[in-house]
Amino acid sequence: MRLVRFAAQGRLARGIIQDDEVTEGEGDFASLKLSRIRHPLAQVQLFPPCTPSKVVAVGLNYRDHAGEMGLPIPDEPILFLKPPTTVIGPGEKILYPAMSKRVDYEAELGVVIKKRCKNIGPEAAPDYILGYTCANDVTARDLQKKDGQWTRAKSFDTFCPVGPWIETEVEPSDLQVQSRLNGELKQSSRTSQFIFKVPELVAFISRVMTLEPGDLIITGTPSGIGPMQPGDEVEVRIEGIGSLKNIVR
Repeated sequence: MRLVRFAAQGRLARGIIQDDEVTEGEGDFASLKLSRIRHPLAQVQLFPPCTPSKVVAVGLNYRDHAGEMGLPIPDEPILFLKPPTTVIGPGEKILYPAMSKRVDYEAELGVVIKKRCKNIGPEAAPDYILGYTCANDVTARDLQKKDGQWTRAKSFDTFCPVGPWIETEVEPSDLQVQSRLNGELKQSSRTSQFIFKVPELVAFISRVMTLEPGDLIITGTPSGIGPMQPGDEVEVRIEGIGSLKNIVR
C-alpha cells in the first residue's frame, strides 16, 4: 500500500494510491479510514509523505561508501540529525546555499516510524515501522570537511527531499538503491550491502532517543556520491518503492 500526503482542491489530505487514483482517508496513517472521495493522481500535488519531529541519519552504512570516503568500517552505527526544516517533497526545489561551493546528492532508503519507539530489540523493530520511502541526504561536502562534524553541512533548508510516498508492503533487506543526475546513473547498490540492517538500526536508535510517529530514519548512501549544480535534476530510485525527483535551484 502506498500512503501519501497530498493537496487537492485547495485542501491538504492523507490517502492511499490505488491504480492512477488517490483515495482520501481520515486520521493518521496508522489508523487511516478511507472515504469515497477519489482524485486522479495526475491532478494532485504530492507533499512529503511524513512530517518528522526529527530525521535520524546513519553515516557510512555501505562498505563501499566508507572506502570512498577513506574512513574505517564503524563498529556501531554513526548517527546524526537533520532538522525537520530540511524536509521537502517530490518536485520541490533543493536550494543551493551561498556559503557552499560543493553540494552533493546521496540516495538513501528512508524508514518511517509508525508508533512511539523506545528501548526495543531488533526482533521487535518491524512492529514500529510504518513503511519505506526514498530520501536524498543532500550534503554541503566542502563544509562537512571544513567543520570536521556534519551538522551545518547536512542541515540547510531543503536538504532532505523525501517521497513520493510511503510503501508499506516492501521487504527492505535487498532493494536496489540508485541515484541519477540529469538522467545519468551515478549510484547503484543494494540494501543487502548494509553494514547495519534496518531492524538493527531502529533498535539501536531507540536505545539512544525516543522515536515518535512520523519520524524518519535515513539509512546511509552507497558509493558514487558527487556534486550537483543549479539547474540539475536529481533522482533517487528505489526498487519496490518508486522515484523521487528534485531540481537544484
